[in-house]
Amino acid sequence: MKKIITILAIVAVTATSCCCNQKKTCECEKPCWGKFAAMEVAAEPNTLTEEEEADGWQLLFDGNTTEGWQSARPANMGKFPEGGWGITEDGLLYVFAGDGAESANGGDIITKRKFGNFVLKVDFKMTEGANSGIKYFVDPFLNTGAGSAIGCEFQILDDDNHPDAKLGVNGNRTLASLYDLIPSKHTPLEAASKFDWHTAMIVVDGCHVEHWLDGEKVVEYMRNSQMWDALVDYSKYRDWPNFGNYEQGYILLQDHGHQVFFRNIKIKEL
Repeated sequence: MKKIITILAIVAVTATSCCCNQKKTCECEKPCWGKFAAMEVAAEPNTLTEEEEADGWQLLFDGNTTEGWQSARPANMGKFPEGGWGITEDGLLYVFAGDGAESANGGDIITKRKFGNFVLKVDFKMTEGANSGIKYFVDPFLNTGAGSAIGCEFQILDDDNHPDAKLGVNGNRTLASLYDLIPSKHTPLEAASKFDWHTAMIVVDGCHVEHWLDGEKVVEYMRNSQMWDALVDYSKYRDWPNFGNYEQGYILLQDHGHQVFFRNIKIKEL
């Protein structure tokens, strides 16, 4: 356990000091990703502002259809799950409540195309005791059995009421963490607003990755490095080859048997 915690600490310190041949921008030109976290949103959900359109943002969910999404189960790819997911009259994509099992109802859904370098923003709304996640660099063919598809995960969790928050190492399964790898440094949600809308932002610039929650940067790391591989070796992902190191992968919304709502799912490719 002590060795694992030491690795986590080293990763936090060295997150921005590693080199990567996939990096899109050099360190001297490193952008301030916070400007995207703070950007003005459109008045109507699931739409883009003129500024966003001019800046190259794309909607991944139009509020009316499941166009652009498919089942993460290899046997059903190309089709959206027949059950387990729905769209409300006011344009919210949601996963049905179940028994809490991982990908056992409708199953996870993934985008129909892969993404490499990007800024992804997703509004989500939890219900009490909920567990879900937003995954990236997903390879649906790694795990063809029971459970969720494999990829890096921005954890969505009701930390106060779901037992997973107390598992893992040093809080690395709590809300906005890189699940089972790096704990989130997010400000604890207030009880009065916990089940309101929150915004996840994931930045991938080559091997440099960041998680943001409600405008606050909470995770930062470098993948495709010796330190990254060491971290993975002490996680539940140790047996999955090249985990997190792909140049491209699918984006996934997780079915973990709890009702969670999504809207304003949009991406800017870098």
